[in-house]
Amino acid sequence: MSTFRNRSPYRRARNNSAFSGFDPILTGAVAALLVIGTLLVYAATRDWYARNGLDPQYYLKRHVINIVIGIALAWGTTIIDYRLLRAYTPFIWLAGVAGLIFVLIPGLGSEVNGARAWIPLPGGFQIQPAEIAKISIIIGISMLLSERTHDSDEPSKNDILKALAVAALPILLILRQPDMGTVFIISASVVTILAVSGAPTRWVVGLILLALIGGFVAVKAGVISDYQVKRLQSFVDPTADSQGAGYQLRQARITVGSGGLIGTGLFNGPQTNGRFVPEQQTDFIFTVAGEELGFVGSGIIILLLLTILMRAFGIARRSTDPYGTLVCTGVIAWFAFQIFENVGMTLGLMPMTGVPLPFLSYGGSSMFANLIGFGLLQNVHASHRS
Repeated sequence: MSTFRNRSPYRRARNNSAFSGFDPILTGAVAALLVIGTLLVYAATRDWYARNGLDPQYYLKRHVINIVIGIALAWGTTIIDYRLLRAYTPFIWLAGVAGLIFVLIPGLGSEVNGARAWIPLPGGFQIQPAEIAKISIIIGISMLLSERTHDSDEPSKNDILKALAVAALPILLILRQPDMGTVFIISASVVTILAVSGAPTRWVVGLILLALIGGFVAVKAGVISDYQVKRLQSFVDPTADSQGAGYQLRQARITVGSGGLIGTGLFNGPQTNGRFVPEQQTDFIFTVAGEELGFVGSGIIILLLLTILMRAFGIARRSTDPYGTLVCTGVIAWFAFQIFENVGMTLGLMPMTGVPLPFLSYGGSSMFANLIGFGLLQNVHASHRS
């Protein structure tokens, strides 16, 4: 199952431009999504805030601030050769674990919708450590699975067990919040990285089966909170929890379907302006696109997201360094699963898990993590082209 050999060359010569070696198509796709997402967040919140005597640009301003900070983080990610992250990976991983522990301490972490997953900051901002943990887990297990202390193309049993241990502790802490959506995304990245690293098929199949059994046991044991169980029930039976998750799912379908081919026009969606879909600027931002931009606009968004995945796959495939290949693989799996889950739950094809749509949804931690992931892809690409 090996997909690469132990290629080593450490060659990189940065030239003077901070953006040299960037993939222009990948950059263009991300930039377009950031602009579209900003308009959709504004459309989802403007009218309701104005009607209630509040600042209609409240979410717009904060979203732009999040993007600016995220772009700075993305650029910072490209400054240092990604291969030097090996030296800092233990510290990054420990920082991620510390954040996940911190959020569970009573009085320090804040609880929203039944999940204690946020750390409040001055100015009304919050940070979600689980989002940043995605990065630390990806680079951590990529480092362990890319380094060979033997002649085999496959990682050894000890390599695999160490990698799984690196992922297990953060996942267990995220389960304590609980945040099942993030756990699913991280698990998908871990399994994908493991498969691409050349690990025997039995490990990959075993982990998938373990995840399925673990999810069933979690529901039966009460590890999953009541509101998450109701979300699963509403997926199976849309009439269940008619005032909560079931209502949100029905309204999401109505909103997306009401847009037709070309939509009602930006800022002109009756469902969106009436705020019939709760938290529409975050997890259900795709409903705004469906109503106001229609099938055509929503299709363009999907094409832009697919472009990011295709360019990322090309970067991973061309990388001459196993570590770079695995880092890109983890980011691809993360983005792909999160996109599929978000759009799928909006259309009623996947259970509601509360995950945002990359590069479009409102949310600082998610935006920061997404743009750091984008920065990692560009860093690997620049290294390959040097």
